[in-house]
Amino acid sequence: MPITKVLDSAGKPVKQDGKIKYIVRVNYTDAQGKYKSRKRTVLGLDEAKRLELELSTEIKKAPQGGNLTIYGLYDEYLRAKEHEVKKSTMIEIKKNARNHLTSLFDIKLSKLTMPVLQAWKSEIEAKGLALNTRKSIYGTLCAMLNYAVKMDYLPNNPLSKLGKFKAPLQKPKEMLYYTADEFTKYIVAAREQAEQKDTLRAWGAYVFFNIAFFTGLRKGEINALTWDDVQGGFVSVTKSVAQKNGDRITSPKNRSSIRRVEIPRPLQEVLDEHFARCKDMPGFNSSLFVCGGDKPLRDKYLDISNHKFAQLAGVKHIRIHDFRHSHASLLANAGINIQEIARRLGHSDIKMTLQTYSHLYPSEAERAVKVLNEIKI
Repeated sequence: MPITKVLDSAGKPVKQDGKIKYIVRVNYTDAQGKYKSRKRTVLGLDEAKRLELELSTEIKKAPQGGNLTIYGLYDEYLRAKEHEVKKSTMIEIKKNARNHLTSLFDIKLSKLTMPVLQAWKSEIEAKGLALNTRKSIYGTLCAMLNYAVKMDYLPNNPLSKLGKFKAPLQKPKEMLYYTADEFTKYIVAAREQAEQKDTLRAWGAYVFFNIAFFTGLRKGEINALTWDDVQGGFVSVTKSVAQKNGDRITSPKNRSSIRRVEIPRPLQEVLDEHFARCKDMPGFNSSLFVCGGDKPLRDKYLDISNHKFAQLAGVKHIRIHDFRHSHASLLANAGINIQEIARRLGHSDIKMTLQTYSHLYPSEAERAVKVLNEIKI
C-alpha cells in the first residue's frame, strides 16, 4: 500500500498532535530499469494523500536519463554547479564544452556507448592539444557524467572505464639549473641592466630572479608577493597570481604551498635596498607588489629579461621554473635534508621531491657503500 499507518510496538497507530502518523511510499522504475521508491512520513490522512500526489507528480516530471542529451545534461550540470565552484572553474568548464564537446551534444545518454566515447577521444587526440589541456577536457566531461550517475540518469560512468588521456612515452628532459657561480654571473648582468635603465620595472626583474634563486618560489607566488608578505626575515607565501584571462589572485597550488620561507642574507640585502627604492615612490604602501608595484610584472617581460640576462652573462639560458630547480639543486648538493627542501618548495608530498632531485644525492650512495665495506666477515 502506498499509504500506511505508523504502528507502535503494541500494534496501535502512532499519534502526534492528535493526528495519526502515516508513511507515504511511491514506487517507480527509473530510466535504467532499476526499482526505486520515495518515502516520507506525515501527520493526518489528508496530508498523506496530498503528499502521495505530489511525489507521483515529481516522479513523472523528472527527466528520464535515457532520453536526456549530452547538451541537456551539460545545461543541468551548469545550473547545479553555478554556486558550488569558483568562477574560474566555471569559465574553464564552459570553454571546454564549447570547444571540445559539441560533437557529443546531440547524443542521448542511452546512446553514449564506449565506441562513441572512443571516437570522441580520438577526435580530441587528433587536435594535437597539450596533455594538460586534454586532461582538463576529459575532467569536464567526466564530471558531467559523474553527475548523471548521481542523478540516476546513468548506471555508471562509461568514460571512467575508457580511461584518461596519457602522454606518449618519451625520454625525460634533462634538468637545467644554475650553479652558484653561474647565478652570480647572471645576477650581476641583471643588476647592470637595472642600473642602466633605472626603472621600477627593470629593478623589479632583478629582484624577481633573486627571489626565485634564493627561495625556490614559483613564478606566480613571487608575482603575488606584497611588502606585507616580507617581514621579520621571512617570506610568507599565501597566494599566487595567474595572468591567464587577466591578473587573478588565487590560492597557492596546494595546502602545503602556504608556507614561510627564511630569507638568506644576500636576498635580504637586495630586498632592503629595493624597499628603500620603492618607498620613495608616490603613493607607496605595503600592499603594493614587491616586484611590480601596482601590478605584477608581465610574464612576457620576465621571459625577455631572462633571455637577455643569460646572454649578457655568457651563461646558458634556463626557464624561469628552472630557478626553482637551481634552488633545490644547490641545497641538495650541499647535503641539506630532502624534507627541508620539500618544505621550502611547498611540495605536498616528499615523494615528489625525491623523484625530482634524488639523483643529486650521489654522495649518500657512496657513504652507504663505505659503511658496508667496513664490515668484517
